[in-house]
Amino acid sequence: MIVALYIFGIVAAQLMGAKVVPFGSLFGLPLSISVAVFLMPLLFTITDIVVEVHGKSRARSLVWTGLIVVVLLAVYTLFVTALPAAGRYEASNGAYSEIFGTSIQFAVASIAAFLAAETMDVFIYTKLRAKMKKKGMWLRNNVSNFVGQFIDSAVFVVIAFYMFDENIAYNFVYLAGIVLPYWMVRCAMSIASTPLSYAGVRFLKTRDLQRQEATE
Repeated sequence: MIVALYIFGIVAAQLMGAKVVPFGSLFGLPLSISVAVFLMPLLFTITDIVVEVHGKSRARSLVWTGLIVVVLLAVYTLFVTALPAAGRYEASNGAYSEIFGTSIQFAVASIAAFLAAETMDVFIYTKLRAKMKKKGMWLRNNVSNFVGQFIDSAVFVVIAFYMFDENIAYNFVYLAGIVLPYWMVRCAMSIASTPLSYAGVRFLKTRDLQRQEATE
């Protein structure tokens, strides 16, 4: 179930993340966010849950599974949107390509961001877990999520939106204006989803105990 939820979050974020919705204002400026913001904290929380119950090795395996899903989804999307539409579907092909279409730049940004962020999240959570002797899971969960989600936001935005015809200073200001508000919202979502980490750990431990009792 945990793996299914993880794969769902990845696929839904990839397919539906292009939609941007208004999300109040920040310092008097209107704030818009991708609908993927509701799913990304969940993905980081799931990897933390797996580290907590099954260790770093199992969490890394989950991350690599997710990466394969992201790569395959990106490649297949590029493939199917490049195919010509049959006669009766030509009228709707433009809308199909607009919804599901992606560029090589966006595909690379998505893959790089996912790998860098999830790997860092597992690394930080594992280190904090060892130092804190398994105490303060809420703190470990949020610290690792904050760092991981900042990396995810920064890597994706820089690769996807960097303008090579502009200088570094302009790009820094422009990209920071996208990354920072988005990251702050994701941090808030991470804090709100903290109870899910405790519920997830209880669920996995209870399931493992039941399986152990069934085999005895």
